[in-house]
Amino acid sequence: MRFVPAGDVALSIELGDDISVEVNTRVRALEYLIGQKGVPGVTETVPSYRSLLVYYDPPVTSYDALCDTLHALAAQIESAVLPPPRHVEIPCCYDDPELGFDLADAARRLALLPGEVVRLHTSAEYLVYFIGFTPGLPYMDLPERLTIARLDTPRTKTPPGSVSIGGTQCCIYPLDSPGGFWVLGRTPLRLYDPDATEPTLLRAGDRVRFRAISRAEFDRVAAAVEARTYTAAIS
Repeated sequence: MRFVPAGDVALSIELGDDISVEVNTRVRALEYLIGQKGVPGVTETVPSYRSLLVYYDPPVTSYDALCDTLHALAAQIESAVLPPPRHVEIPCCYDDPELGFDLADAARRLALLPGEVVRLHTSAEYLVYFIGFTPGLPYMDLPERLTIARLDTPRTKTPPGSVSIGGTQCCIYPLDSPGGFWVLGRTPLRLYDPDATEPTLLRAGDRVRFRAISRAEFDRVAAAVEARTYTAAIS
């Protein structure tokens, strides 16, 4: 475990050097303990794959004092019991080339049929390691058979809701943004809604499954989301 200053109001706690469920669980456990204990001076925490960024209020606590407090708290990581994960179903339309515009090319690159890519993608359960890049964007793992090099030339704009893969990762773009991932399909759900009680749909630690839907169902769900009458399947 390493403590690294991050400007004058934050510090980064590095809990490992690799991307793994074990390291990320330790990150989320430390964040949970900080929240449970109400550590004085902490104003915000931001988890990543292997580290936790902790913002603090200098008039309330100093860098050295906070390091001491968090070092002692970290001793409880292994015994911490995290809340049960939420299970979230994400409907996704793969079979419309307007929405899954990279599916055929990604399938060729993977030496699979498009239907096999969809089957593999929908049969897996995905861990949300953390949220980042843009508001609400989940960083998730990917079945090994779907590991694929990112696009040779990243696109300048990826539509909101694009369900995408690249490298060993799966993500969903919440906003129009640049991106180098292959777009397999699109979900009608909003991953980020600043007017909602909870602006981001997903959280670190969630378990996600994708459900293949038709274009007709996509349009129905999109209309319900727009009317704010749709409730995502979260258990």
